[in-house]
Amino acid sequence: MRIRPQFADALLAVALTCASVALGQESARQGWNALDARGYALAALAGLPLAFRVRAPVAVLLWSHLVFVGYVACGYWPVVTSFGPMLSLYTVASLRALPTAAACAALMVGAWMYAGVASPRSAMVSVVAQALVFALLLLHFGALARRTAELARRLRQEQADRARREVAAERGRIARELHDVVAHHMSVISVQAGLAGFVFASDPPTARAALSTISGTSAEALEELRRMLEVLRDADDEAPGAPMPGLGRIAELAERIGAAGVPVTLRTLGTPRPLPPGVELCAYRVVQEALTNVLKHAPGAETEVQLQYGRNQLVVSVVNGGKGGGRGVPHQDGVPTGGGHGLLGMRERAKLYGGSVSAGPRSEGGFAVTLTLPTSAGAPPGEEGTSG
Repeated sequence: MRIRPQFADALLAVALTCASVALGQESARQGWNALDARGYALAALAGLPLAFRVRAPVAVLLWSHLVFVGYVACGYWPVVTSFGPMLSLYTVASLRALPTAAACAALMVGAWMYAGVASPRSAMVSVVAQALVFALLLLHFGALARRTAELARRLRQEQADRARREVAAERGRIARELHDVVAHHMSVISVQAGLAGFVFASDPPTARAALSTISGTSAEALEELRRMLEVLRDADDEAPGAPMPGLGRIAELAERIGAAGVPVTLRTLGTPRPLPPGVELCAYRVVQEALTNVLKHAPGAETEVQLQYGRNQLVVSVVNGGKGGGRGVPHQDGVPTGGGHGLLGMRERAKLYGGSVSAGPRSEGGFAVTLTLPTSAGAPPGEEGTSG
């Protein structure tokens, strides 16, 4: 259990007061007046206000020195009430600027010199030396504590700023994921719903197939949204979540797009191998976004998805012939500029994994999107093999 700072200061004040009273029993043996009721009262007045040293450091210091001088003037042993002035000076040095702390240190040196003058047996050279040494040490350690506290405050601020940046980045990632999931599946559902409505009376089998595709696509969309929401659960919830989609599901994605009216051919160059989950998810989302744009802007256009496993990189390309019934993907300077921001988001997603995306129209017609991602593992022998 953590002790509150105010409570800790109160305990410290009580402990120092008790120590002063116990030490005061030696006053007569040291040649000073023995403690009486007034002496005990002054000892308490010198120690107990230290409970407020953090709230009012300068005021507590002035009070402790005033009581110290009064205590010495009454003929009591100065050592008994010296703890309060020293601790209050350290507190001022740790909480206030150097000029204020230096002025308070000078006050303590003066009070100690007065105590030396009041004692006929004191050696002034020793008293002055002690006063200067103690004052300088308290200033030094107080200033060191102040710098340490300032560094800790800056560190906490930097950690808070970094946490805010990480939260903002995570929100951006979640927004991209939501866009990819919703835009793709809703595009497929929209196309299939239109087809089902068009052939509902004239071609019932085609209408049933379209409705079946809508059912499967909507179920998959709900499943992906459920997985994303699981990521946002509290850390205490340890329920295992299903993995996010990767390269192994691109064939399923191509089949679903094909059922929506875009013939898709999938080719694989090189030997497939496991890749980091983030790399696979990035590749899957880029292919998903590219096929969704073909479905939107060039329905019916023959499209090829190619996965090329290199030794140190994965190259994914989505190329369509642009001969469908659509108007093609609008672009500017090689960057797609359709109604959504999905294709623009491809580049942001690729940058997260050190990759790049090129997208633009082909000279022979159609549109091509190429994603290049670095991988952490080399390709096995025979990487130039081809499978379709």
